[in-house]
Amino acid sequence: MDKPMSYLQKHPSITRDRVAKFLADGQWKDVNIHASLYEARASGSPAIELEMWSAPGQDRPTFEHAVKQEFAPIQVGHMFGPSWSTHWVRMKVQIPAEMEGKHVRLLFDPSCEALVWSDRGEPLQGITGDGGDNYHVDYTVTKKAKRDEHVRVLYLEVGCNGMFGNGGGLIGPPQEDRTFRLSTADLVVYNDNAWALYYDMEILAAMAKNLQDSPRGWQALVAANDIINEFSVGDQKSIKSALNISAKFFAAQGGQGNHQVYAIGNCHIDTAWLWPYDETKRKIARSWSTQLDYMERYPEYRFAASQAQQFEWLRTLYPSLFKRIQEKAKTGQFIPIGGTWVEMDCNIPSGESLARQFLLGQRFYKQHFGQTCDVFWLPDTFGYSSQLPQIVRLAGAKYFFTQKLSWNNINKFPHTTFQWAGLDGSSVLTHMAPANTYTAQVTVSDLINSVKQHKDVAYSNESLYLYGNGDGGGGPLEAMIERLDRIKDVDGLPRIKHAHPNEFYEHVEKTARDLVTWKGELYFELHRGTYTSQARTKQYNRQAELLLRDVEMLSVVAQSVAHGFAYPAAELDRVWKLVCLNQFHDVIPGSSIEMVYRDSDKIYEDVVNSGKALMESAMTSLFSHVAAESVSKATGVLFVNTTAWPRSDVVAVPGLQGPGVQQIRERDNAALVVAATVPGCGMSVADVTNGSADIEAVPVTAFKDSKGNVVLENIFVTAKISPRGHLVSLWDRREERELVPKGCAANVFRLHDDVPLFWDAWDIEIYNQEKYTELEGTNVRIVDEGPLLASVFVEVAISENSVLRQWISLGATTPRLDFDCSVDWHENRKCLKVAFAWDIHSDVATYETQFGIVQRPTHRNTTWDMAKFEVCGHKFADLSEHGYGVALLNDCKYGFSTLGNVMSMSLLRAPKAPDANCDMGHHSFRYAIYPHKGAFGEASVVREAYQFNVPLVQLPVDATSSADFSIMPFFTLSGDSSVVLDTVKAAEDNSSQVVVRMYEAYGGHARVKLSTKLRVTRVQLTNILEEHVEDAKLVVLGSKRSVDLAFKPFEVKTVKFQVKA
Repeated sequence: MDKPMSYLQKHPSITRDRVAKFLADGQWKDVNIHASLYEARASGSPAIELEMWSAPGQDRPTFEHAVKQEFAPIQVGHMFGPSWSTHWVRMKVQIPAEMEGKHVRLLFDPSCEALVWSDRGEPLQGITGDGGDNYHVDYTVTKKAKRDEHVRVLYLEVGCNGMFGNGGGLIGPPQEDRTFRLSTADLVVYNDNAWALYYDMEILAAMAKNLQDSPRGWQALVAANDIINEFSVGDQKSIKSALNISAKFFAAQGGQGNHQVYAIGNCHIDTAWLWPYDETKRKIARSWSTQLDYMERYPEYRFAASQAQQFEWLRTLYPSLFKRIQEKAKTGQFIPIGGTWVEMDCNIPSGESLARQFLLGQRFYKQHFGQTCDVFWLPDTFGYSSQLPQIVRLAGAKYFFTQKLSWNNINKFPHTTFQWAGLDGSSVLTHMAPANTYTAQVTVSDLINSVKQHKDVAYSNESLYLYGNGDGGGGPLEAMIERLDRIKDVDGLPRIKHAHPNEFYEHVEKTARDLVTWKGELYFELHRGTYTSQARTKQYNRQAELLLRDVEMLSVVAQSVAHGFAYPAAELDRVWKLVCLNQFHDVIPGSSIEMVYRDSDKIYEDVVNSGKALMESAMTSLFSHVAAESVSKATGVLFVNTTAWPRSDVVAVPGLQGPGVQQIRERDNAALVVAATVPGCGMSVADVTNGSADIEAVPVTAFKDSKGNVVLENIFVTAKISPRGHLVSLWDRREERELVPKGCAANVFRLHDDVPLFWDAWDIEIYNQEKYTELEGTNVRIVDEGPLLASVFVEVAISENSVLRQWISLGATTPRLDFDCSVDWHENRKCLKVAFAWDIHSDVATYETQFGIVQRPTHRNTTWDMAKFEVCGHKFADLSEHGYGVALLNDCKYGFSTLGNVMSMSLLRAPKAPDANCDMGHHSFRYAIYPHKGAFGEASVVREAYQFNVPLVQLPVDATSSADFSIMPFFTLSGDSSVVLDTVKAAEDNSSQVVVRMYEAYGGHARVKLSTKLRVTRVQLTNILEEHVEDAKLVVLGSKRSVDLAFKPFEVKTVKFQVKA
């Protein structure tokens, strides 16, 4: 009798459903492919016997400690818990005789994460339980069981958290009382042919679904249908016959002109996010040990891992595993990549911090793997600074990978493969995976999208494809590698192959034509709230960056002139690594759980305490011969200026006494002293033994006018603060110009509703600007009346639960108006902003970015303009027209918005996920208004912002001491004022060499002379890694050594001096 026709062409959807049911682990699993996946299974005693010891609290003990404890029997069904606890399971394995000669695997599902250990203390493989795409619970006990197997002992370190922590939903705060059920502990033997058929059918089903209108889609559906007709549960011959059907289908290859996909396994382990740093250390071991096993089984398999910090943790905590990775790195299977210490945020860290990320990362890779990285690897960060191309190039890399801009919520980024040019014109070959993910699952739809969504396929017919479970670690699974092997060259799909990312980029360099160039920042149109969330973390970061800047500079000088002082290289290396660690792209942006910020606060406290101790050590070595016994006995104050230009400030010195002290500040009883014209990179002493010490400062005054406004006035400006605490007038006395438009105000606090669509801590949405309440101050009163400082106090009731107290101050030496704020903040999904209306007209506002500036529109003409309704800036934002401008300075804020003539700065947020207590509590911060003649490029905004953030270093001294300060100033930078001396440090490999980093800040060509009184014998230009680029000419004139330098717009230069001992 003839075989009946299938008629599937007339009912393809029914057949596709039939195929899906054949693969499903559900209602039909006893009669579909799942019924044949295992040849044998054994559970319970004597095959498996389980004992457990639970670590106390949230301890994560070592293997050596755990195995010495007393273990008690448990069974399948045992509940592990609570959240974040650790439980060590000792497993005795007796392989049954019927499994002789077979490949025997353990299936162990604790419904959470675990790490398999040998009884010798070797980490073997990670486990991820509880189902889902991340499910991976099998471990190979032996590839070939013997007749008389001895009892094997394994240990399983069970961590009570899922792949994505312990939150409710994806981003909910952790549930502290979660428990996890041990659902499976079995020995199994796979039916290899059945599994092979299962993987074949996955591909056929996907091609039939995704290529429905093509001949290959129909062919895939026919093949899948024929396989189901051929298959019979328990009949091994039917499985082999079915495999012949699929083999015939896969034998048809694609053409040479097909799109080429370069596949690289990865697992993108967030260094902290929905879990703390200490859990990440275990995730690394779980994930990477698993990948090493796959490398043994699949010689063509390639896996890339980034973040030197994670390798360093592995080297320290799992040294044997690290050695195995080093060996696989030599074969090219395990690929260290990225070049940075962590996958950092690129909005908040300073330019020097970005440089240190590469310096620390590339040096680690060179030391432990023999080479630096060519690819800057950053798939999951919330925007990319316009100075990154130059920094990447200066760090020895030349390629860049990301995909995050595919998340944009307003405009689609128009390119896939392109040249990205930075502020200075440096460019890096950039690729954004068109599959739009870094956690692809090796699916047919992903491969199709790699072509369909490739926006530059006309110029480059290839793409990168990152696959493997990620964020919480894991990486590729066996099934993904098996699927990739089946579709590497199949008609109907792009070609795909395992590859090193360098292979992709090098091929693009050789073959691509007419690639477009994108100039400037890669602004991310989402997660704009990360400029503001977790305010304390951002404040700590700014403090740490600038404190270490001063410490390094003063330590260099102390080593050069102070007998017996040694540059603290090891300690500075340690604390810089900690600063860089907390710049991870889910920590400093504010998008992690609360326990992460408890850890990061401790880290910052360590950094700040260490930095202050190092600062004291350097200052003591330099100036102990003039230091006063105590501040109360001091007759003067020594000020050290670590900026490279002269400056005059009114400085608060707590506890200082003397007839020369003209004013005591009301709010803290600190003495106010004028530090007059302190040389750049130099020092001066203010004598407070006589009453005429501050005669250089023309007094500032405070009074009330006839309308009840408080007036603060010095020789530069007159500021009027209304009874509501608003700045209603700022009059430039020299230019005779009013800066606040009539009927408007500045320093206006606005409380915005702040309810995003999903990503709570991450997002400020555009509609949030539509709904806000303007807050009014009360209790406005004068607290300081001069002559050095005039201040007014304002209290602002934010709500029934929150209050802001502010001191508005004008010093005698500057037109800058300072605002010191103290806030008790207890809100729910609100955002506090402060707004300033100016009588300034400009289509752009200027914001500081790393090593430079970026200008953004003040209008909303296009959707690209509109998308930048909230942007990132560093120490300042500036609104200037021809001839005049106003800068908004700050000491720890990063979120800004300028619409028309109104500038606003985001101060605090109150999201409730993933940290339910984000930013609740007390905050102190400062900002300032700096009016200036001339447009931004003609003004000293960059210098003023530095001075606002980098206070003069002060030391109470005996002013009558005859001290020798001939080393001062230790550096001098003369010539164009647009060049900033940012960093002075000892060289990494030789503390007798001094490294100086500078940058051109305004966007023009510049020439400067860098001079020093250090005993320099040679000068050379280097890259960020402090590797020689070229020699420079050293000019010696008396005790000064100098070098002439020419800068291109926004160029960063690093100079290395060899100093005579």
